Amino acid sequence: MGAPGGWRILIVDDSRDDAELTEIALREAGLRFDARRASTAQEVREALAAFAPQLVISDMNLPGFSGEEARALVRAHDPALPFVFLTGSLYPPETPPDFGAPLLTKDDLADLPGLVRGLLPEL
Repeated sequence: MGAPGGWRILIVDDSRDDAELTEIALREAGLRFDARRASTAQEVREALAAFAPQLVISDMNLPGFSGEEARALVRAHDPALPFVFLTGSLYPPETPPDFGAPLLTKDDLADLPGLVRGLLPEL
C-alpha cells in the first residue's frame, strides 16, 4: 500500500470512499505510510494486534460501532497510541464536548497531514 519504512496508519471508517479520501489527503501531502481499514470492533482489535498501527484515524459514527468505542479499544491496547477523530459534522449530538482526541471534519482533510506530522515522529 505505502512506501516501505513509512508509518502504519489504521483508518476506522465504514465508508471505503471516505477512507480512500483520507489516504489521498495524506499521500498528496507527501506522507509515506501503509494503511489498513477497519469498520468493526473485531477488525480494530485484529488490526491493533497484527498491524501494530502508529496512528489511528477514526470516523465518529459507524453502523453498530462508534469512534468512542474505537478509541476505548485503542486506549486499552496502548494508552499512548495517537488517535484522531474524523466526522461529517462538527459536533455530533451524542459526542461530549471534550472529545479526548483531536477532531477534524471530513471537509477539512487538508488539515490532516499537518496534524499527523505533529503526532508522529519523523521517519
